[in-house]
Amino acid sequence: MKPLIVANWKMNPETSDKTKELLDSINKETVKNREQVVICPPFVYLSLVKDIKKGAQNLFFEEKGAFTGEISPLMLKDAGCEYIILGHSERRKIFGESDELINKKIKAALRANLKPIFCIGETKEERENNITKKVLLSQIERGLDGVKEAELGNIILAYEPVWAIGTGISCETEKAKEAADFIREVVTKLYSLNLAKNTPVLYGGSVNSENAFSYIKEGNFNGLLVGGASLKAEEFLKIIKNVL
Repeated sequence: MKPLIVANWKMNPETSDKTKELLDSINKETVKNREQVVICPPFVYLSLVKDIKKGAQNLFFEEKGAFTGEISPLMLKDAGCEYIILGHSERRKIFGESDELINKKIKAALRANLKPIFCIGETKEERENNITKKVLLSQIERGLDGVKEAELGNIILAYEPVWAIGTGISCETEKAKEAADFIREVVTKLYSLNLAKNTPVLYGGSVNSENAFSYIKEGNFNGLLVGGASLKAEEFLKIIKNVL
């Protein structure tokens, strides 16, 4: 399958002018790779993302109602979103999102025909205690609980070691590959070998233009979830060029 590069802008940029400037720089150079690049900006900038695939960074699991401050899957679909990032470690840690809540969000996204980018990954302490596989297994089992085989084809898994996100310390390719292989083993046990082969697994965590290609070629990943580097047009375009 062709690599997918997803830009998670988090709570950036600060203004619409800066957003337009960044998008203009990216759009000019991604004409040939429109189908393989996804921009996930803050909600308020979704309408500015045009002529390129877009996704959101979060959603609520109900379609509508008295949920102040929340955004529904149907609203995101109406805004032109195709993808949705769910289970990101920042949502888990800062906002206390549980595996059960993430599972509800994944199911809600699927009902709205959005493609969840389901993030999983271990903390530094968990890795040092050699329980990375245990953590990944638990997150996958709980996050995909009740998700049917026919629905898995719309899900993308993203391995993001928490200790590597925003730290500038990327995971060694060999260690990342071990995680990717294990993730596919879990999917095989829960579903089938065929589905495991066809379920994209992305890597995220201090991705840059120097290490991006190694995660695809040597790490056996199907794409990348890029954070800080995606906010720098020149660096992000280098990543796209090196991978695609």
